[in-house]
Amino acid sequence: MGNTVNVKERANPLAETLRLRLDEDQLTNCMRCGFCLPACPTFAETGIEAESPRGRIALMKAVADGIMEPDGAFEEQMNHCLGCRACEPACPAGVKYGQLIEQVRDAIEDHKQHKPLVKAARHAAFKTVFPHQKRMKLVGRGLELYQKSGLRKAARSTGIMKLFPKHISDMEKILPEASGKGVLEKIGAYHPAKGEKIATAALFRGCIMDVLFTDTNIHTVDLLTAAGFDVVIPAAQNCCGALHAHSGEAEGARELARGNIRAFKEANVDYIVSNAGGCGAILTEYDHLLHEDPQWRDDAAWFAGRVVDVSELLVRAGRSLNFGVPSAGPAPEGNPKVRITYQDSCHLRNVMKSADAPRVLMRQVEGAEFIEMKNADRCCGSAGIYNVTQPEMAGSILDHKMEHVEATQAQYLLTSNPGCLLQMKHGIEKEGLSGSMKAVHVVDFLHERLQERTE
Repeated sequence: MGNTVNVKERANPLAETLRLRLDEDQLTNCMRCGFCLPACPTFAETGIEAESPRGRIALMKAVADGIMEPDGAFEEQMNHCLGCRACEPACPAGVKYGQLIEQVRDAIEDHKQHKPLVKAARHAAFKTVFPHQKRMKLVGRGLELYQKSGLRKAARSTGIMKLFPKHISDMEKILPEASGKGVLEKIGAYHPAKGEKIATAALFRGCIMDVLFTDTNIHTVDLLTAAGFDVVIPAAQNCCGALHAHSGEAEGARELARGNIRAFKEANVDYIVSNAGGCGAILTEYDHLLHEDPQWRDDAAWFAGRVVDVSELLVRAGRSLNFGVPSAGPAPEGNPKVRITYQDSCHLRNVMKSADAPRVLMRQVEGAEFIEMKNADRCCGSAGIYNVTQPEMAGSILDHKMEHVEATQAQYLLTSNPGCLLQMKHGIEKEGLSGSMKAVHVVDFLHERLQERTE
């Protein structure tokens, strides 16, 4: 009791904020059973109790109860969490760990004194660029200029990239071709179903998706219309807010959520379709994000109830599609089937509960053999910007992931999230597998093999 009184008497501002902000029901629901331990990537890497969901919840509760102060070690431990939420399906008590870790990070950020450079970078990312689609397009144009003008070649040949941390220069190597034009600029806002209409679906285009994976957005539209959906792309939509929510910028995430709800509500659609697991997960939780806002609570529930991953919608409600051999021709002679494997998007699997749909579609591809990868449900280490902020742990997780990837001997490594896709590309490059394996978004793989329906 003496320690409790002393800590409370000191009235640590962060401790008081955590006490007020942390969901006490979720803290006390944790039974300390340990079912979450084998599901947690950071615990698997270290074997340290504090690196597990159970351990982190114990630390949170100790702070909330006034038993300990939230010092630098506490903050470091909270930031070490990937936020993959694999612990949630494993938890028999249904503890919403993802909500707890976001509440902690939001509280930490309220009291954090960043160095000037970090503060400027966060302001630029979370307030100046990501919330504004036009500014994201400027970033896309800048990257496009860098990639196509010869600047990229010069930066590599002169050794300028060696001035950056290795994990940054490694990621630069595997960036896809950027674009200053998104899906709206390239194909327009409305696309009718091919054949009889089943329902109307609105595409959530994303921010990073729309400048680095524009073709994936276009291919998503093609798959949906082929399956019988009218597709609209609301122009007023903005960033989903996932990076904000995961980085302690909860109010920014809420403001972005309001903008998206307004845009899609006006479109009056049956489904809101995501092709990025990380985006889709927070979109499905807008009802929680805005549950304390009486003005937006009902509309947030309307929105969250309509969000679905493209694979899930194709399997659940779309007309069956014919996925044949690619237009480039059949597989090489002597190897009649293309071997494919799949890395789960953590948020698609653990939050959106859609692990089977991508696999169902992949198994429908003529001329392809699906190989289930060991621990495909284990995080790859991308986790939003985790591989940038925590490169050592992310690198260790990726190294172990690539052991399982190599064991499949697959020619295509598919996934359903842009961050995972970049991480897998990085892993393939790192392990020298570029000549025998290619990482591809599942939408792009299916689109290449989509055959025209013949009635």
